[in-house]
Amino acid sequence: MPPRSYVSPARSAAAAETRERVIEAASRTLREGESIARFSLDTVAKAAGVTRLTVYNQFGSRRGLLEAVFDEIARHGGLHQLADAMTIADPRAALDRMVEIFCGFWSRDTAVGRLHDAMATDPEFAEAVRERNERRRRGVTALIDRIAAKGASPQARKDAVDLIFALTSYPTFASLSSAGRSRDEVCRVVQTACHAALQPLTLSNPSS
Repeated sequence: MPPRSYVSPARSAAAAETRERVIEAASRTLREGESIARFSLDTVAKAAGVTRLTVYNQFGSRRGLLEAVFDEIARHGGLHQLADAMTIADPRAALDRMVEIFCGFWSRDTAVGRLHDAMATDPEFAEAVRERNERRRRGVTALIDRIAAKGASPQARKDAVDLIFALTSYPTFASLSSAGRSRDEVCRVVQTACHAALQPLTLSNPSS
């Protein structure tokens, strides 16, 4: 039997502290850096006061570091609340709650806007953000499946998913906010628009 490896609690704690420090430095770089295009293992390592090899050993690649930062932004932004929202018995109420959560998320961290802006110039950022956004699409799809009447066509379902996916996006939130609306006002506008997008799905439902 091969000998079991042993990692001391102190060493594990030190590694965890280093990881947190690197993620914090990476998040700060995304929020405050002159150019988001300069985001790299080297620049983050320098900001965190560690070597590039340390960052590489923790995250493996620039993309791996990005994913860790995205997880941290999502956690602080309240996206963990989506799991509870999806269990609400009334799917329309669940959709309203989803809109509230995303409006709160989009408004909470300046890094979110910078990441979306970077999609135009950085393919790796674009791919990472698109993959995160697809999680939102899957959540919307699950709710549409619960809301749609049995007679709703596949095209009507797809149209509703695409519309609500667009309505709950960061660009929509940013556009509505730029007109002077508060976060809560944007939330109400988006919820109303989402309800309108559901109408074609329920016309054949006698209880609607």
